[in-house]
Amino acid sequence: MDPALNVFFTPKDLKLGKTMPIYFSKNDPSTSPRILPREEAASIPFSISKLPYLLEFFSFTQDSPQAKAIEYTLTQCELEPIRGEAKFCAASIESMLDLVGALFGSSTKFKVLTTTQLKKSTTLLQNYTVLEAPKEILAPKMIGCHTMPYPYAVFYCHSQESENRLYQVLLGGENGERVEAAAVCHFDTSQWDPSHVAFSVLGVQPGSCPVCHFFPADNLVWVPLPA
Repeated sequence: MDPALNVFFTPKDLKLGKTMPIYFSKNDPSTSPRILPREEAASIPFSISKLPYLLEFFSFTQDSPQAKAIEYTLTQCELEPIRGEAKFCAASIESMLDLVGALFGSSTKFKVLTTTQLKKSTTLLQNYTVLEAPKEILAPKMIGCHTMPYPYAVFYCHSQESENRLYQVLLGGENGERVEAAAVCHFDTSQWDPSHVAFSVLGVQPGSCPVCHFFPADNLVWVPLPA
């Protein structure tokens, strides 16, 4: 199994003292795709129909890994949302804030949560123990934004109407690392693609049980603030 898939778990794992293997990527900001200003991002086509132009624009050959990554991201961004889901892809921070605000309502204030490494290490996969009782972040709606493989920063953001619960979890690694992790549990997976990797990792079927996952440090979770 790909070590990076060690991010999925079920709600019964979310308890004080539980130990489980978790993969947290260590992204170097100096080598991560840069975030473009809105104007620059808007000037570059973002459509699978423009794939030949984009490969030429970024100087990638058609059969290169970069070309496959671009095609994958554009395809995912253009998929129709599943029932009860709102989704969008944002190529700039400004557009992400606009779209998050539109989903929550124009007058709603909101905040962002993410995973923070309190004591860093270079180990990607290790056993972590839940050090404190997980703290549930009560919110009527949440929007998760995930980084996508692309020549510049692109976020795939989505929100589901079905029951979801958001948590902050303090974890201690076996090598001394400490992580304050954002985690979400999805309680209705009946509409998910049966081939979703979470099902094979956990050995469950769509709709059979809730699926939870930790967020990498470069992913974001937006929640509205109480009025």
